[in-house]
Amino acid sequence: MRILVLGGTWFLGRTVVEEALRRGWQVTTFNRGRSGAPVERAATVHGDRTIPADLLRLAEHGPWDAVVDTSASALAPKDVLAGAKALESVAGQYVYVSTVSAYQGWPDEPLTEASAVLDGPPDADAEYGRMPDGWDGPDLYYGRQKAGTERAVLVSFGENRTTIMRPGVILGPGEYVGRLPWWLNRTARGGRIVAPGSPDKTIQPVDVRDVAAFALDRANAQLGGAFNVTAPIGRETMGGFLSACLETTGGVGHLEWAPDALLVEYKVRQWTELPLWRTHAGVWQIDSSGAYAAGLTCRPLAETVADTWHWLQQGGMPVDHPRWAEHGIDPTKEAKILAALDR
Repeated sequence: MRILVLGGTWFLGRTVVEEALRRGWQVTTFNRGRSGAPVERAATVHGDRTIPADLLRLAEHGPWDAVVDTSASALAPKDVLAGAKALESVAGQYVYVSTVSAYQGWPDEPLTEASAVLDGPPDADAEYGRMPDGWDGPDLYYGRQKAGTERAVLVSFGENRTTIMRPGVILGPGEYVGRLPWWLNRTARGGRIVAPGSPDKTIQPVDVRDVAAFALDRANAQLGGAFNVTAPIGRETMGGFLSACLETTGGVGHLEWAPDALLVEYKVRQWTELPLWRTHAGVWQIDSSGAYAAGLTCRPLAETVADTWHWLQQGGMPVDHPRWAEHGIDPTKEAKILAALDR
């Protein structure tokens, strides 16, 4: 197999490249060369996906059996459309990593792979879907943008040559967002630890290595389709996750479970101040049965926790990214919540 990875230097993109090389495939990466070091043995083309001349120059390096696109999170649909059109004649399949945010029902409703996707034209610019000033409803901007990028690939490559992957939360070695690293560092410090909600709350993070392997399997299959990519519903719990963090780090901390209502009362920002905590009903109710039938396997979350801690302890450093600083609760605020639990 000869593949092109759009991105390829950090987290999921890098993991895709490393796994493809492990399989003996020929890999070309396309990126700006600003984030992360290139993977040895992969050919590198530097360029900007928003510059037409760079896309035309990239196409001259083809053909490829497949494109795996891991770097479109900040691109408008029109930019993904331009890239897909430039590559359509020199690539067989297009595997596009999207997100569950593209669904109309996210995060309030349980989702299946047949759930309705938000509106989003394939040629929309970066302003499409922005909420007006003063809007107090759900912010669908990101989801509409991602829905538009999905359609950009589909109109270029067609359904039979396009795989859409919609992960939820991706964790594992190399994570740049900071969710799992924050919990690992917090449990390593020990003491009384505010644990969000209920220990029995089910969660569905997926390991980056499993997402990468599935992306390459779909590229190799030369078949289209749309797939949710999450761990099975009900297999993992918040209690099991945080206990694994404590065990892995050797922390002597004690988990103090704070009810959702108390965390809301103290205005804890969902999803970030206590990573992975969110009260919306559909967040951890994502059916990925189509992906399992197509070959997705998800390792136990405790293995992801242990391997990420090992990566950090070996000096692993994520690519510098502003989202890292968004995660984690201030110790003073945590102390106030602990005091409220004692009352």
